[in-house]
Amino acid sequence: MFICNFKLNNKMIFKIVFIIIFIVIIAITGISVYKIFNYKSSDGCNNIPNIANISADNYTNVLKSVHDNLDEHIGQEISFVGYIYRVYDFSNTQFVLARNMIISSDNQTLVVGFLCDYKNASNFSDGTWVNITGKITKGDYHGTIPIIEIKDIKQCDKPKNEFVYPPDDTYIPTSALF
Repeated sequence: MFICNFKLNNKMIFKIVFIIIFIVIIAITGISVYKIFNYKSSDGCNNIPNIANISADNYTNVLKSVHDNLDEHIGQEISFVGYIYRVYDFSNTQFVLARNMIISSDNQTLVVGFLCDYKNASNFSDGTWVNITGKITKGDYHGTIPIIEIKDIKQCDKPKNEFVYPPDDTYIPTSALF
């Protein structure tokens, strides 16, 4: 029979706890460093070198981020689906690639989107659903705003989830201010 006599004193307990905490800290640090250097954004919003695919779930968050931090997004390529929307003072090459944002519990909507510039924009009528790929640039339309220079545009069907929702942080529709 083998008997092991193991006596714990305060110094020994402190050493064991210290070693366990040290190993946990090293493991957490290693995992964090791995995630930082191997990060791939699921919504494509932060991968500036790659094309960012905007979905209905992140549409207004991306729209708000680009408008709030335009200089950080210039040159970023994006791809998303929306419908052609025009107002009277657009040039023949301009339109908004729009989505309807639900702003109230009774399903009132507001048109939101990016102003786009495309040389053959007149080939697409208002209300046509399209999928575009383009580059964010700085432009002027009643002030400095982001404008998407379209590289590729294809007509598509209306998506199942055609509506978008306000950005994650507190949103106050302008109609509520007047």
